[in-house]
Amino acid sequence: MASPKTTNELDTVALETGLLATWQQEKLFETSVENRAEGEPFIFLEGPPTANGKPGIHHVVARTYKDLVCRWKTMQGNFVERKGGWDTHGLPVEIEVQKRLDLMSNEAIEAFGMEEFNKECRESVWTYEAAWRDMTERMAYWCDLDNPYVTLHNTYIESCWWALKKMFEKGLLYRGYKVLPYCPQTGTSYSSHEVALGYKEVEEPSVYVKFKLEDTDASILAWTTTPWTLPGNVGLAVGPDVEYVRVRVTANPENWEGHGGAEIGEELILAKELFKEVIRHHCEEIETFPGSELIGRAYTPLFPGAVDRGDSKTAWTVIGADWVTTTDGTGVVHTAVMYGEDDYNLGMEVGLPAQHTVGIDGAFLEGTHLELDGRYVKDCDSTVIELMHNAGLLYREKMYLHDYPHCWRTGHPLLYYAMDSWFVKMTAVKEMLLEFNSQVEWAPDWVGEGRFGEWLRNVKDWAISRERYWGTPLPVWICNDCNHQHCIGSTEEMASMAKEGSPVAEDLHRPYVDDTILVCTECNGDMKREPFVMDCWFDSGCASFAQWHHPFGAEGKFENNFPIDYICEGVDQTRGWFYTLLAVSTTVFESICYKRCLSLGLILDAEGKKMSKSKGNIVDPWDHFNREGADATRWYMVTAGAPWNPMKFDPNGVRETYGKMFLTLWNIYRFHSDYAALDGFDPEASPQGKKTPLDAWVLSRLAEVVKGTDKQFEEWDFHKACRDIEEFVVNDVSNWYVRRSRRRLWDEADGDDKLACQHTLHTVLVTISRLMAPVSPFMPDTIHRNLMGTSVHLADWPESGDIDSEILETMTLVRELAETGRRIRVDADRRQRLPCAEGWIVSGPDLSPFHEILAEELNVEIISLETDLDRFQKIEVVPNRRSLGAKCRQDLPAVLQGIADGDSEAMLASIEAGNLVIAGYEIGSDDIELRRVERQGYAAQTVQIAESSVSLVLDMSDTPELLSKGLARDITRRIQASRKDLNLAIEDTISLEVWMKDAPELFAPDRDWIANETRANSVQFHLSDGSGESFEVDGATIWYTVTRS
Repeated sequence: MASPKTTNELDTVALETGLLATWQQEKLFETSVENRAEGEPFIFLEGPPTANGKPGIHHVVARTYKDLVCRWKTMQGNFVERKGGWDTHGLPVEIEVQKRLDLMSNEAIEAFGMEEFNKECRESVWTYEAAWRDMTERMAYWCDLDNPYVTLHNTYIESCWWALKKMFEKGLLYRGYKVLPYCPQTGTSYSSHEVALGYKEVEEPSVYVKFKLEDTDASILAWTTTPWTLPGNVGLAVGPDVEYVRVRVTANPENWEGHGGAEIGEELILAKELFKEVIRHHCEEIETFPGSELIGRAYTPLFPGAVDRGDSKTAWTVIGADWVTTTDGTGVVHTAVMYGEDDYNLGMEVGLPAQHTVGIDGAFLEGTHLELDGRYVKDCDSTVIELMHNAGLLYREKMYLHDYPHCWRTGHPLLYYAMDSWFVKMTAVKEMLLEFNSQVEWAPDWVGEGRFGEWLRNVKDWAISRERYWGTPLPVWICNDCNHQHCIGSTEEMASMAKEGSPVAEDLHRPYVDDTILVCTECNGDMKREPFVMDCWFDSGCASFAQWHHPFGAEGKFENNFPIDYICEGVDQTRGWFYTLLAVSTTVFESICYKRCLSLGLILDAEGKKMSKSKGNIVDPWDHFNREGADATRWYMVTAGAPWNPMKFDPNGVRETYGKMFLTLWNIYRFHSDYAALDGFDPEASPQGKKTPLDAWVLSRLAEVVKGTDKQFEEWDFHKACRDIEEFVVNDVSNWYVRRSRRRLWDEADGDDKLACQHTLHTVLVTISRLMAPVSPFMPDTIHRNLMGTSVHLADWPESGDIDSEILETMTLVRELAETGRRIRVDADRRQRLPCAEGWIVSGPDLSPFHEILAEELNVEIISLETDLDRFQKIEVVPNRRSLGAKCRQDLPAVLQGIADGDSEAMLASIEAGNLVIAGYEIGSDDIELRRVERQGYAAQTVQIAESSVSLVLDMSDTPELLSKGLARDITRRIQASRKDLNLAIEDTISLEVWMKDAPELFAPDRDWIANETRANSVQFHLSDGSGESFEVDGATIWYTVTRS
C-alpha cells in the first residue's frame, strides 16, 4: 500500500487516545488472542489487585512488564489468554470500611452488625474499580477485565474450600494454641509471610531488670526489649552449659544516665562473657559457675498477683534451656509464656502458668497493676520502667534500635500473643517447597536462591485463620458433642450434611454460613462452624485454579492452564503472593505452580527515597499519560534499569525519553512517509532499486538488533534490548542513515538509488515498530498501520536477517573518521560548514565504497588515499625539561630558547653526530623528545578501531570558492530552520531575500544551490545592510526573510 502523508506536528496524547477508540471498535485485543488460538499456549496469571485503593505509578511498572511479555509471546505465535482478577477480601477492605464508618474495634463492628458491615465491604471493593480500569486501558495493558476472576464470588470461594479440604485430608490442617503475631487494632493474628511485609526500624526502650533470688541476697539480671511483657513474667531461662558470674558492687560508675542503678554491696548474677558489656559499676568477682547450678532456684515475682501460680511447681524459678545464648543481653532470658514463641514452648514443657495479663484489645487486664490496668501495653513501657525503678529492680535502661514487625495494613506494632488458631503444616512439606522452587526460573536468580529460598528453608506453619468478618469463611465445622472436626470441600457437601431445617447459605460469606448447622458423621450431633475467616493471601494463592472454578468448572480448563508459565510482581511478594501460590500448589497438587517469575524492584523517587503522601513525592501516572503519553512512560520504565533493581523514578526522565526516542522515531517516519507520499511510493509495487553500501549497512545493523532483542528478551534483559533499540533508532537510523540519505530522496526522478532508500527505510520502520510494540504499543501501531495497512499487534515477531560483520566493522570506522573530522575542525577553529579542498585517508582498510559519504560528512571536496603520513607531518624536537633542568640549571631559559629557534632536522643530525651544543651545553638524545606535528596548512588525527590504525588529514587552506560554499551552507541552514518554524511542507516553495555586508563573495552556483536546497522560486541577494532575521559568519552579518510563495 502507498504510504499516507503525515501531519507536521505530533500530538502524542491525541494519537494514543484516538488509537484506544480504534482498538476498542476493532476489538483488537480479543482478535489478537483469537488469531493465535492454534498456537502453543503461554499461560499468564494476573496477580489480583484490590480495587478499594487508587492505582499508583508502581502498578504501571508491574503492568508494563506483564503486558510486555504477553504481547511479545503473542507476536511469537503463542496463545496468551489474559484473565483479569480482583482481590476483594481481607483487612485492606475491612480497614477502609472501619475508617469510613468509625468502627475502630471488633466490638464496634459486631454492634453495628456483621451482615451490614460485610455489605459495606462488598460495595467498598469496587470503589476505585473505574479508576483501575481507566488506568489499565490508558496505559494499554491488555487484560480481560470484563470476565475477571473475583475472590468474593461463591465459585471462587468454593474452589478455596476444596483446596483446604485437600489439605485437611492429608493431615496438613490442624488447630493449635500458639503464640502468634497479633494486631489489637484489627483484632486478628497474622501468618509469618504477612508479618514479613511490615517490618520497620524503630528505637525503643530496653531494660536490664533485677530478679531477686529467694535463697540469697543476689539478683539475676535479665534483659528485655519489651518492658510491657514483664508483668507476665513467670520464669527465667539460662543456658545449662553457659558460664555465669556472681559479682559484688564496690563503687558507683563515674557517669550514669537514666533510671536504675545498684547499691554498694549489692550482688548480681549474669553470663560472664557479657559482664563488661552490661555492668557499669565497679565490681569484684565472687564466683563463677555453670548455668546448671542456677536451675530450680526460686525468685520473687516482679508483679505479685498479676499471674496466678495455680498448680505450677516451676513458676518463678530458673529453668534450663539449650537455646539460651550469649550473643546479646545477659545470658538470662525473661520468660513470659503468653508473649513469645520460645517462652510458650518452654512453659508448656516445664509446666509454667499459662495466663494472660493482656486482653485481645492489647490492654492490660484488671488485676495486673493499678497503674497498668486497662491501658494499651505499648503506651505503658515508661510506666513499667518507672515501677521497676521505684522498686529497686531496674539496673539499666537504654534505647535499642531494631527491626520490629508492624501490621502490614494499619502500621501499628504487633504483639506476640498466645491464642487459638488454625494452621497449615507447611513444615511437613518444606523439602517439596524447596524442590519446586529450584525448578522455577527466577529473574533475578538470586531472589529465588537467596531471599525466597531462605524464606522456604525457614518455613513456619501457616496460621491461616483470622478473627475477622469479611473473607472466605474457614470451612471447618466441629461437633458440639464429640468434638469431631469436618472440613467442607463444596457447597453440595455442605447442603448434603446440613441439619434438617437449618438454613443453607446461598451467599458463602459470614454471617450466613455461620447459621448452617451440620450433622456430625460420628455421633449425629450438631456441628457448628469455626468462627474464623481465612487469610486473604490464601484466596490469591488459589488463583491458579480458583479462577476457573476448579474442580467444578469447565472440564480441562484448569488442566490446560497449569502450571503457569509467567507471573510478575514486586519483590515484596516473595513474602506474599509468590509464596502462597507455591504453598497451595505444593500442598494441594504436589506440583510446581509457576515456571518463570519476574521479581520487580521497588519504585523510589528521583532521589532514591520511598514514595509517600506525607513526603509529597508520590507520582501520579496520569500526569505523564496526559503530557508525554503512555508510550514514553512505559519505555522510560523499561530502559531505566534492570527490572529487578530499585527504580529511581525521575519525571524528567520521561520527558527526555519522549524527546529523544519518540520524537526522533516520529521524525524518521515523517521523513519517509512525506517523501513516499510525494513520490507515490508503494512498497509492494515499486521496484526494489539497487541497494547502496549504506542500505546494506543499516539492514545489517537492523538484523543485529533483532537478533540481540530476541536473546535479551529471553534472558529477561528487557532494559538492555530497549536501550539497544533506542541506540539504533537515534544514532544509527536518524543521526546517520537518514542524514546521509536525505539527498537521495530529493531527486525528482524515481531512480534506483531513491527506490532502494525508500524500501530500506520502509523495512527499518516496520521492523522497529514490531520490536517496540510490546513495550510501547501506540506509536508503533500508528506507524505500522500507515505503512502496512494492518495493526502491529496482529503482526508476527520479526526474524533476524543476514548480518554482514565486515560492513558493520567498516561503517564503524567510517563513522569514527567522520567524528574525527569534526574534532579536527574544533581543534583548528574551523567552521563545520566551511568546506576543505581535500581530505586524505592514510593506511587502513579499503574505504572507497564510502568515499562519497565521507566527503559529504567531512565537508571536503574530494577524498584521496595516501600511504605516507610524512607528506603531511614532520618531526619536531621539543626539550625534555627534567633532563635539561638538572644539566643546565640557571641557564635553562637560554637552552630552551635555542631549541625553540633551531631547525629540528638539523638538530637531530647534530645529535646523531654528537656535536649539538646550545648555550655552551652539549645536548644529547636524553635531553630532547620527538613529536609529530602537521606541516603548514594541514591538520591530522589518528584513530584506532580494533586492530586498524587509520589517520585522517584535512587541507585547512581557504579559497574564495570554498568561502562561498561555506557561506551558502550557513545561509541554507538558517533558512531551513525558518521553513520549519513556518510549518512548511516539503513541497511548499518560498520567496527568499538575503542581505550581505562585508561577507565573502557568494558565487552564482552557490546562489543557485541555496535556491534549490530551500525550494525558493524567488531569490534576491543584496550587498548591503538588511532586515529580517540575522546571524554572523566570521564577523560578517547576514540578514534574510522567508515568505511562503
